[in-house]
Amino acid sequence: MNVTLLALLDNRRSGGARPVASARASPSYRVRRWADPAAVLAATALIAVRASWLGRWIVDDAAVTFAYARSVDQGLGPVQLPGAPPVEGYSNPSWLALLVLGRRLGLFDHGAFLGVSDLVLYPKALALLCTAGTLACVAWAARAVVPGRAWAVTLLAGGALAANLSFVAWSFSGLENPLYALTAAATAAVLVRGVTGGGLAGPRTAVAAGAIALLAALTRPDGAVLAAAYPLVVVLFVRRRDLVRAVRAVALHVGVVAVPYGAFLLWRHAVFGLWVPNTAVAKAQQAPELAQLAQSSDLLTYAGWALALIGALCAGAVLARPGRARRALAALLVPLLLSLLAYGVLGRDWMALYRFATPVWVLATAAVALSAVALWEAERARARAVLVAALAGALVLSQAGQADQEASFASHPTLSMCFVAERYGRFFNTYAERLGLRHATVALPDLGGTLLTTRLRVLDLAGLTDRPVADAYAAGDMRALRDHVLRAERPELLHVHAAWVTKPGLTAARLADAGYVPLYRQQNGGDFVRADAVHDPSRLASVRAWAKPRLDRLIAGQNTPTHRKGGCGATLTPGQEVSR
Repeated sequence: MNVTLLALLDNRRSGGARPVASARASPSYRVRRWADPAAVLAATALIAVRASWLGRWIVDDAAVTFAYARSVDQGLGPVQLPGAPPVEGYSNPSWLALLVLGRRLGLFDHGAFLGVSDLVLYPKALALLCTAGTLACVAWAARAVVPGRAWAVTLLAGGALAANLSFVAWSFSGLENPLYALTAAATAAVLVRGVTGGGLAGPRTAVAAGAIALLAALTRPDGAVLAAAYPLVVVLFVRRRDLVRAVRAVALHVGVVAVPYGAFLLWRHAVFGLWVPNTAVAKAQQAPELAQLAQSSDLLTYAGWALALIGALCAGAVLARPGRARRALAALLVPLLLSLLAYGVLGRDWMALYRFATPVWVLATAAVALSAVALWEAERARARAVLVAALAGALVLSQAGQADQEASFASHPTLSMCFVAERYGRFFNTYAERLGLRHATVALPDLGGTLLTTRLRVLDLAGLTDRPVADAYAAGDMRALRDHVLRAERPELLHVHAAWVTKPGLTAARLADAGYVPLYRQQNGGDFVRADAVHDPSRLASVRAWAKPRLDRLIAGQNTPTHRKGGCGATLTPGQEVSR
């Protein structure tokens, strides 16, 4: 008895260190300690395997930022090409900064590694790191709610994201989506930890949430909506006795976001003369209508109504029960609802598979996974079996519902950087060489791969990198656009197709009236040259004969699996021409 009492007293004096140390040395603790990192790695590997199906595909829009990264690193400033005026033809400055850093370190836009161009490898490697970070945030948040099964939340969320081609494709497209997804997950994790750990109104949580929101706003314009997440969660959970402390925390949060972002806006206006990116002007974003906000329901259709219903039931069951899980889930739902709102406000995107929905997928998947695991812990065997069966069935139905859209994307992926580099950059360089056009301008709407390979001055018919064209789109004044292109600029070379014929009215008849003759015709458009710019008209026939079989073959094969998974050389540099 005396020995027992002495042992207890010794344990109390040491603060219980010996039992804790003994527990940490136990095999079960070691397993739990490594379970969460292992789950993050396993889930990241699942997503990486799914992403490998995309091959070397990089969407052409991403290459516009690549071109700006090249200009910035070369000391030319934010211009699309050397000699061009400063125009903010990108809307992702933080992603641009990562690309500039990679180029400065020799990791990007320098060549190939193991036979893969670093124009493909580096942005996909960044995407993989951001994906791992996103899943680590999910695990970190889950540890505050279900500490023994955070690994299960991570694996469930990671598996669902791997099965979602919308998330995978746009995360590994070369665009800023994976960084935006990371900021969304980090916002949710900080809020969940603040709510469950009692530090929500503390300065550390306020500063962390503010810094992440600032990064989100600099990653994509709609990312600024995450700045509202922290104040809203504080309002939801603040107690009267902590009111003054909470107000101070919110003020600190606002300062962390507003001061540097305000400085960035002042810099933008000083350099570009706009408060928003030129891309936003070109897209003529209008005030949202109620019907436009309802487009968020498209995401439910894509994810599957059965999965959405099961997820909602799990979340509802957790929210109905007081406790840590309810507080955590309520905090997580705030950035999710804000991301849904931002998605609804944005106009419909012409690209397939919901390009702007990436943060919604991350937050919704995390919410469903956390709810399901928290519900599992609270229920008995029979209810657990029903939960597993319901989730499994909903996931199967979801995959079946997505199959057609995913098959369509796999066979016809959104316009690739490599196709544009070959079709417009290299082909128009060769046109200029064969026609004797030494200092020519080319006007066309597909820009990314063109900017990386052209030796010509470029006029952007989409308006992303051209201020007068963007202003014309914003005003809905297509006559002003045509006058700018055909009378003021009068580019020697020009390409139009599809919407770029019908919307601005650059029809074959109008081009002929302006003195343009065709080099290659395709359905609803083609390649044109200004006749008076060609000093030797006899060259036109030979250029047409040279171009037709090559372009027929290139266009016919642009969406084959081989073309999609293949690359376009180790480097894309100005002046490259068609090699065959």
